[in-house]
Amino acid sequence: MRAFNAVGGTPRFMASGSGARLTDVDGQEYVDLVGSWGPMLLGHAHPEVQAAVVAAVARGTSYGTPTEPEVELAEEIVGRTPVEQVRLVSSGTEATMSAIRLARGFTGRDVVVKFAGCYHGHVDPLLAAAGSGLATLAVPGTPGVPESAAALTVVLPYNDRSAVEAAFAQHGDRIACLITEAAPGNMGVVPPEPGFNGFLAETCRAHGALFVSDEVMTGFRASRQGYWGLDGAAEGWAPDLMTFGKVMGGGFPAAAFGGRADVMAMLAPDGPVYQAGTLSGNPVAATAGLTTLRLADEGVYEHLTKVGDAIRLAAAEALTQAGVPHVVQSAGTMFSVFFTGQPVRDFADASTQDTAAFAAFFHAMLDAGVYLPPSAYEAWFVSSAHDDAAVETVLAALPCAARAAAAAGGEAR
Repeated sequence: MRAFNAVGGTPRFMASGSGARLTDVDGQEYVDLVGSWGPMLLGHAHPEVQAAVVAAVARGTSYGTPTEPEVELAEEIVGRTPVEQVRLVSSGTEATMSAIRLARGFTGRDVVVKFAGCYHGHVDPLLAAAGSGLATLAVPGTPGVPESAAALTVVLPYNDRSAVEAAFAQHGDRIACLITEAAPGNMGVVPPEPGFNGFLAETCRAHGALFVSDEVMTGFRASRQGYWGLDGAAEGWAPDLMTFGKVMGGGFPAAAFGGRADVMAMLAPDGPVYQAGTLSGNPVAATAGLTTLRLADEGVYEHLTKVGDAIRLAAAEALTQAGVPHVVQSAGTMFSVFFTGQPVRDFADASTQDTAAFAAFFHAMLDAGVYLPPSAYEAWFVSSAHDDAAVETVLAALPCAARAAAAAGGEAR
């Protein structure tokens, strides 16, 4: 995606970021709606995060021992979510990989259920019908993943209860876990239909499988408690395992997985399921994440909601005025624009997009000083640093970009 393969043209190499803006190596400034693909909840180079990181670096960058920041970060995560114990790792891929291994070790089963269009990192068995870069490039899988790895993965259409019921009826006693993005953002933002996540949790419990909720993207981004705070907290259910990343690292490589204490007890050194990482719980990364989460109070999320709503509504209005078929969807503070005329409830719907229209829209916004995700299949992110001036730059760019999309869509049709 960073290579602009999906939209064409030359990718922008960034030299610096400050608040809501990025500056490229040629000195061009952009209002940023990518936010490092989600982590920059407070904007770029937040002074308090920077100060905490500088102090941490001055003390040393890595020790290979337990440290206070990792414990404090784990406590912050447990305090916001239903998980009872947390293990820190260095990337979202590592978190989901470890959660899958743990689920298999705990249940003694092998089969994993996932949904088409949900991306859980580049873990071999989870790249089947994945979203994110694979959706952007229309790649169904990737060379290098053996058939034996994919053979133990069952892929279902998202938001389809009957497909879930059929899969568990057929494979129920072999299913170790079902993993899903809490609210998918890697095929664009496709929120679960009301009660769907609770249904998944109940189905897994009935069949002795674990429910793994991937909140690498939504965790502490969709709301203070992640998407679970908008869904499970109200409905009274909790996943067996959760994965986190992005915001919890504050822009540094940090991620985590956690869940029920009895499940987590299977991990070494207490149990037989091995997991390790030399830089897991790195004190600098943990400090950045901890500082970010402590600063992310309710006022921050209220601002994200206000700014996101303003941009969403303006984008919809501009595209409507230009006659461009579109759907704007959101999950908490995350949102995206689909260049299709029908509601998007799964990957098949997302794949009906007019990608030529999006590419024209993207470049018109870029020319006007707004940096969007260079893919029609990604979420848009705002930060607490998006002030009135930044929002006005985005709103001013939308009408021209919508007209460019209309022209490109007309040519494609």
